[in-house]
Amino acid sequence: MALSALILLGLGGGLIGFLLSVLGAGGSILLLPLLVSGAALPTREAVPLSLLVVMLLALTNLGPYVRRGQFAPVPALILGVPAMAGSWLGGSWVKAGLIPEAVQLGVFSAAALVASWLLTRGPGSSSSPPQQPLLLAIQGVLVGLLTGIAGVGGGFAIVPALVLLAGLPMQLASGTSLLLIAVNALVAFAALGHWPAQSLPLMVPLLVGGAVGAVIGQRLAPRLSDRRLRQGFSILLISSALMSGVEAWKRQPDAAQAAASGADSTSSGARRRQLSPAGTSINFA
Repeated sequence: MALSALILLGLGGGLIGFLLSVLGAGGSILLLPLLVSGAALPTREAVPLSLLVVMLLALTNLGPYVRRGQFAPVPALILGVPAMAGSWLGGSWVKAGLIPEAVQLGVFSAAALVASWLLTRGPGSSSSPPQQPLLLAIQGVLVGLLTGIAGVGGGFAIVPALVLLAGLPMQLASGTSLLLIAVNALVAFAALGHWPAQSLPLMVPLLVGGAVGAVIGQRLAPRLSDRRLRQGFSILLISSALMSGVEAWKRQPDAAQAAASGADSTSSGARRRQLSPAGTSINFA
């Protein structure tokens, strides 16, 4: 692979690790477009590779939260068990070929736009809302499906769910989210059943960059404005959604066939015009 692509992956991994350490969520959603558009991988390779990197980076960033005791076991179970079921189901659908590549990228684009909206809303009011375990479990299923289909951790949806539906403070929700991200990624990876052997070397720049980004994020987190970070990340998500949407259109079989048939009809028309006697004059005299 070209040096420029390796540098791009390293920088992307650094940004993902930084955002995971600062926000406790969200950074991994940049990984799929990085692998699909930046490294030109097919989704069959990009999704399991994304899940592996997401799991490892989430576990790397989990340490400081565990040391501070910022983890809520009961909400984690209410959201996490349905999320694992959704991850297994989504991964199984992809493995069985029920979800085309274009649909995977389309689902990712929609999720990125939703994530952008959720992040600009912020964590909500400081007062603790009433706990809503049923809605939290439903959210878990949806997050799990997204993880299995699109290969993202889903932290952008887990953190708001834990804050708004479980009444957790932001730091506690972030620590809980990181563990759930890692577990969901592992379950979805097992359901996919595909080991991306040829793409494994790409993990090196991603993980090295992610580790550096995590260290920087952990040191700068107390000095950074959470609001500004969310606004900047929201812009990145919109860009990722647009890039993935374009890739989804390019990889859609119907669009490719239509483009090919259009090109064939154009070339056929040109050949007919060349063979047509309209431009010739025949003299019978």
